[in-house]
Amino acid sequence: MRNAEKIRITHSPAARSAAAAGLALAVGLTASPALAATPSAAARTAATAKAGPQADGRLDRYYNQRLAWGSCMQAPDDTAGRDLDKAGVQCADVTVPLDYAAPRGRTITVAISRLKATDTRHRIGAILLNNGGPGGPAVDSPPTVRKAMKQVGARYDIVGFDPRFIGRSTPLDCDWPVSFTWFSAGAGRAGFDRQVALSKSLADKCRATNASVLPHVTTRNTARDMDVIRGALGERKISYLGYSYGTYLGTVYTQMFPGRYDRMVLDGGIDPRAYGPRLLKNTERENEQALSAWAAWAAGRHTTYGLGRTRTAVLATVDRVMARAARGPLTIGTAPDVFRLDDTQIPTFLFMGVADDTDPSRAFLAEQVSVLSKAAKGQQAIPSPEFAEMLRFATSGADSAFGSAQTAIICGDVPAPRNPELYWRDIERSRAAHPLFGPLTENIGPCAFWDSPRENPTRIRHDAPALIVAATGDPRTTYRGSVALHDQLPSSKLLTLKGANRHALYGEYGNACVDDKVNRYLATGKLPRKDEVCVK
Repeated sequence: MRNAEKIRITHSPAARSAAAAGLALAVGLTASPALAATPSAAARTAATAKAGPQADGRLDRYYNQRLAWGSCMQAPDDTAGRDLDKAGVQCADVTVPLDYAAPRGRTITVAISRLKATDTRHRIGAILLNNGGPGGPAVDSPPTVRKAMKQVGARYDIVGFDPRFIGRSTPLDCDWPVSFTWFSAGAGRAGFDRQVALSKSLADKCRATNASVLPHVTTRNTARDMDVIRGALGERKISYLGYSYGTYLGTVYTQMFPGRYDRMVLDGGIDPRAYGPRLLKNTERENEQALSAWAAWAAGRHTTYGLGRTRTAVLATVDRVMARAARGPLTIGTAPDVFRLDDTQIPTFLFMGVADDTDPSRAFLAEQVSVLSKAAKGQQAIPSPEFAEMLRFATSGADSAFGSAQTAIICGDVPAPRNPELYWRDIERSRAAHPLFGPLTENIGPCAFWDSPRENPTRIRHDAPALIVAATGDPRTTYRGSVALHDQLPSSKLLTLKGANRHALYGEYGNACVDDKVNRYLATGKLPRKDEVCVK
């Protein structure tokens, strides 16, 4: 994750860039591309045959729909759409049922994009992209992925999509006063009680504004949408590249639609048994290791950031910031842009910042901590424009739609414990060993007050030959999660990058060994004979 990112399990460059600036994702826009030429009856028949038989005939109109490919620009100031157009990408909307159990009822749209194969003679098929989240869009991703795929990219139609209620798809917004829901409980019971009240109010507001929609905002329905996309594209099978949460989505797809996927790359694997509202639980050790490594990096640049000349000194600076924030909010910036951060918010910034061990990301975190340190000393603390935008996102409802959709997906997938005292006991138990990150990873959230999911969580019952990619020091979806996913999919192979505290690798981290091995699999469709290892 370049610079810092919103608290999400995601990786996309565009999403990370927006997060570093604290910018809202583009939601509430309805694509209306120019109508494509109507295909011939013979072409429609061939496409339908490719799509394969559907288990439910009531869904035929969705699987067999004709997509109206056209410009990705939705408005004159849509710079992202303009860039996609320049890259040769076309966009369309796919119509899907809100409720797959009632396919003749209300419909919604899922925005997709496509960068068509140029080596048509050796075309392999279509590859579908998901950047994680939940809540990460991918309509903007085909040009980036085409570059990462190098020569093999020309042999694929590269298809991005914004999952239901994300980005350019039909929107969801609960009109929250916050843009995400991942906060720390702080240093004591008072902070936790405020978090309980906030979480309940957020759940109540979402229920009041979107009660008819919330039961259908789930990963299983997104997987169903993926299969409709496959059918609408005329593909009998579809390949897939998913990062982070996208590995869970990809795994769910393999279980719901066995036989309809080709090559599967799962980067930053999640153990499906551990996925749910408390998905950050038990990640404290990896985040502390990443923070310690960052502190050593910052210590070597004391003359730039002034955080301390040793690892221990830098970590002591972080502790002083937290101790001061526990006594009262820190003031950052000057009028009209004044931000106040307390000990329930600062751990979130640290947590975001350690997910990437590249120099630019470490520098951005050091800049943030330097500003926080000045504020803790009562000095004037002026954030950079990038940090200011991030603060604006973190302290307001500027991106309520992002938080609303992300939370709805997680809460709609797996039920959360209801009793606040259970969370408090877990926080206190974790605090002794993990005083900084324990109160964050164990904290309560809106899912504790959400309505129960309508479907049971997906469990692995079918093997799936996938390539799982993971870094040993991943602070988000830990390496343990990738190993567990690999164990549950006996035909899969695990590609490990040793020595990196990094979340999301392929095409992002710049490790030639990882990129080459993934591209070899995408080119040949053959998994390596055994698990493989690369080094940082």
